[in-house]
Amino acid sequence: MKLLPLSLLVFLYSCASQPAQMNAGPVSASVVTINTETTTTQNDYTASIEGKVNVEIRPQVEGYLEKIYVDEGAYVQAGQPLFKINDAPFREQINSAKASLQSAEAAMLNAQLEIDKLSPLVQNKVVSDVQLKTAKATYKAAQANAAQAGALVSAAQINLGYTLIKAPVSGYIGRLPKKQGALISRSDPEAMTTLSDVHEVYAYFSLSENDFVQFKAHYPGKTLEEKLKALPPVGLLLSDNTLYPVSGKIDMIDGQFNKSTGAITLRAVFDNKEGLIRSGNTGKIRLSQQHQDAILVPQAATLEIQDKVFVFTVGADNKVAKQAVVISGKNGSNYLVSEGVKAGDRIVYSGLDHLQEGAVIKPETMKETAKLSMNK
Repeated sequence: MKLLPLSLLVFLYSCASQPAQMNAGPVSASVVTINTETTTTQNDYTASIEGKVNVEIRPQVEGYLEKIYVDEGAYVQAGQPLFKINDAPFREQINSAKASLQSAEAAMLNAQLEIDKLSPLVQNKVVSDVQLKTAKATYKAAQANAAQAGALVSAAQINLGYTLIKAPVSGYIGRLPKKQGALISRSDPEAMTTLSDVHEVYAYFSLSENDFVQFKAHYPGKTLEEKLKALPPVGLLLSDNTLYPVSGKIDMIDGQFNKSTGAITLRAVFDNKEGLIRSGNTGKIRLSQQHQDAILVPQAATLEIQDKVFVFTVGADNKVAKQAVVISGKNGSNYLVSEGVKAGDRIVYSGLDHLQEGAVIKPETMKETAKLSMNK
């Protein structure tokens, strides 16, 4: 059997395929028409969470830790005893100070008696008034010594009071690095514990300089104080991406940008009556922004190539053209587009991977996606 030349085989295959290509019609593709509507976008910012009051409990006097009244993680009320430092040395200080006070008061009394004795003698010119003046000076010195001794008594009583450490606020006890019997002092680098009042929590997050410019431009108000009052409630995403059930309110904007990060810090406050959040938690602040006459494009109708997002627009002759778009936000499954397409444009909804620039399609309108909804 004689084999046909390779060139003849190629020619025959080409002739056979030409009718198939000529008979192939436009490819069917789902098409949607872009509309404008009012929508809300949500931006998330990493946040650190702190209790409204975070107090380091430190000793005011030195001594041995005699008792610990609370356990780690316990909730305590303001004024509740936390620690007891051995108070025997401070009671001795009080006794010594009181003895010094009594001695000073006795010296003051003797000086007064000397004045009372010399006063009539000076009046009768029996003795010189120099002696009376000396007695009065002695009295003033005794009076000063008594006042100083009284101050020492007060200081000793204050130090004695410091031996019983009480909770300054209501909140949760942190770790207890010091154990019973340990020697503690004011110079210790580590606190005895921390106490967090978390009935309200603060979530701190940062905005870049560009985000802050947009933030100021978007919300009404002439001053930042007016803008803060006009801000809508914000959400808090916890570390597992669940939404905290209570909305918060931004109540503070830092006075200056951080020079090292180029960002400015904002604070949102959240009620935490159930104690679900603790100081030190992390999360994300979800900030909502409303946009009037926004152009929404389904995310499924876009194609990402080298960090750029494209859509296929459909012309009057049903030819498709690849068009780059600028994404300014996201709402559910829709992109918020600021540049590249406009209201009334038609774009291909699905099958973008198989389209080529300039291809002719047979549009199939998707009624369910003709109007993009906020609730997608």
